[in-house]
Amino acid sequence: MATSVIRPGSRRRLLTVVACGLAGLLGAGLLGPARPAAAAGPPVGVPCPAEVTAEATCYAGQDSHGAHYAIAVPRDWNGTLVMHAHGGPDLGAGSDPQRSMDDLGRWSVMVEEGYAWAGSSYRRGGYGTRMAATDTENLRRLFAKEFARPRATLIHGQSWGGNVAAKAVEMYAAGSRPAYDGALLTNGVLAGGSRGYDYRVDLRVVYQYYCGNHPRPSEPAYPLWMGLREGSTMTAAGLRARLEECTGYTTPPAGRTPAQQRNLDDILAVTKIPERTLESHLRFATFTFRDIVQRLDGRNPFSNEKVRYSGSHDDGALNAGVQRFAADPVAQRDLSYDSDLTGRVSIPVLTMHAIDDPTAFVEHEDAYGATLEGAHRDRRLVRTFTQESEHSGLSTAEYASAVEALSDWVRTGRKPTPASVSALCPSFDAAYGTGCFFRPGYVPGSYASRVNPRSGAEHWPAMTRAQERKWSRLENVGIAP
Repeated sequence: MATSVIRPGSRRRLLTVVACGLAGLLGAGLLGPARPAAAAGPPVGVPCPAEVTAEATCYAGQDSHGAHYAIAVPRDWNGTLVMHAHGGPDLGAGSDPQRSMDDLGRWSVMVEEGYAWAGSSYRRGGYGTRMAATDTENLRRLFAKEFARPRATLIHGQSWGGNVAAKAVEMYAAGSRPAYDGALLTNGVLAGGSRGYDYRVDLRVVYQYYCGNHPRPSEPAYPLWMGLREGSTMTAAGLRARLEECTGYTTPPAGRTPAQQRNLDDILAVTKIPERTLESHLRFATFTFRDIVQRLDGRNPFSNEKVRYSGSHDDGALNAGVQRFAADPVAQRDLSYDSDLTGRVSIPVLTMHAIDDPTAFVEHEDAYGATLEGAHRDRRLVRTFTQESEHSGLSTAEYASAVEALSDWVRTGRKPTPASVSALCPSFDAAYGTGCFFRPGYVPGSYASRVNPRSGAEHWPAMTRAQERKWSRLENVGIAP
């Protein structure tokens, strides 16, 4: 590990930063809904992950809400802090101290390029978008208190972390003193919770129609929106075995029975889920749905009441036999309040999304664009797309290009274009050698072209600012932290 260049609580470093011209200090957000982590102990120096090859100092700690975190400050810090919002959600009971360190390794490119980096593991596992946004904001404040107030602060979120970061932008970056100056959302779940999981709702019921083993006829029945019944001891391995039993999805096609192949073909055709991520989507529609429903006091936030399924070998039989249910209005409201986006964006937002993302479909970008357009804030958005087919990571050179383009936009006010972001990539790729796959002319299809729209849910934003204000005045609205 490199020798320390910034000591927690160092006033000398703060004065040096100011003397070097790091103006525009971010005292913003101090009146926001998050509480400062004043009772937390100081960050402790730890070895940096092996992926961090730049000369940097790394720290770890736990904030006053119990959230573990990791921080890295490069020796040649450029004065900008990148706050990271991780994806998932992880389903462990408590805060995982390793999660933030692992994410620091995965996105070490930020440190390599001279940015300080900080990521929270959140105070607990399980679903809670506002909670995760608040824990990210708590860590930003802790960094400013213990180290120095940055010249600028960016927030980055990937996957569900994109939803978290987008929510943090709406919660903490409004007004004359925003807590964040720019946002980078990559492969984000940007349709929000009340609509962003509809294709997994469809998978859950379509799978059961064809497979009939989740639950089996010999097992206690339960409505499929629950994910799993109360008290179930099913594991991921057990679910995988049932999926294999029904579809043979891990077996080469020549080894599948005709019934398995037809089941698999029908499930994939109807849900439009790629075969390679079928298991992960079914896990989410099982274990994460259970977590969401439990946090909503056992109420159902999902609906498929009037969905017309198509693409199977017999759509009539499928639509007549598939399980149907309607959402509980209070549960739907609480999930919407927790995770849906209003489009109330006051800072530059740059998104980057793999065109063939098999997990958070690229059509999430259409939902987010329509959300900002509906709020008359789309001038603050630039969307970029890459010809890649992974969800959990994109080319390192592309991350470097995107954060540089966003930083320049924040610094100069010059709005980038997809073409200008793409043009930055070759110079970074000379150092990282991971490739440049930007497609500046790409336009995603509508969200409704990929995910069956629910009645009354074709327009965006999914939650208006007026609804959010109204709901915020209610007691016990949303999902508890």
